[in-house]
Amino acid sequence: MQIDSQGCLDQANYIASPNCNERPEGADVSLIVVHNISLPAGEFGSMDVERLFTNCLDCSQHTSYHDLIGLKVSSHFFIRRDGAIIQFVPVGQRAWHAGVSCYQGRDNCNDFSVGIEVEGTDDIAYEKIQYRMLAELCQTLIDYFPRLSKAHIAGHEHIAPGRKTDPGPSFDWDYFKQLL
Repeated sequence: MQIDSQGCLDQANYIASPNCNERPEGADVSLIVVHNISLPAGEFGSMDVERLFTNCLDCSQHTSYHDLIGLKVSSHFFIRRDGAIIQFVPVGQRAWHAGVSCYQGRDNCNDFSVGIEVEGTDDIAYEKIQYRMLAELCQTLIDYFPRLSKAHIAGHEHIAPGRKTDPGPSFDWDYFKQLL
C-alpha cells in the first residue's frame, strides 16, 4: 500500500466527497481516528455510506435516516466487511468525521487527523480482514506522515467521550494493535 503525491491510496477505490476542505496552516497530521458506520444501522453491504459521504443519500429510503437530513460528513477512508477500501478525501485535506472532539488537549481533531470508518456497529464483531486492512492502512499512514505513530490511533469514543461510542466494545483493540 502506498499514498501518492495527491494524497490518494493506491489500493483504494476513490469516490470524491464534497464534504472536505483545507487543513489549517501548520496542522500536521498526528492522529488516526477509527470509527464505525453501517447504513441502515446493523446492515452491511449497501451503498448508503458512499451516498451519505457524497450528499446523495435519499433520506426517505429508511426511517432511521431522518436524522441524516442535511448532514454533511465524510471520512478519508471506509473499510467494508470484505476488506475493500474506499477513499473519499485525500489525506492532505480535512475530512469532516470527528465533530466536536479533543485529543491530548487539542480541540477540533478534524484539523490534524485522518478518519477511517470501518463498516460495523458497536456490538457486532468486526471481520479479521477488516482488522488486517486497517492495520496495513494505519502503517501506510504512519510511514507517510512523520508526526504519526502507533501511539496516536484513537477511537471516536476516545476523542468525543459521552457523545460518541464507536468503534465500540466489539472492536478488539488488543488484536488490532498486535497486527500493527
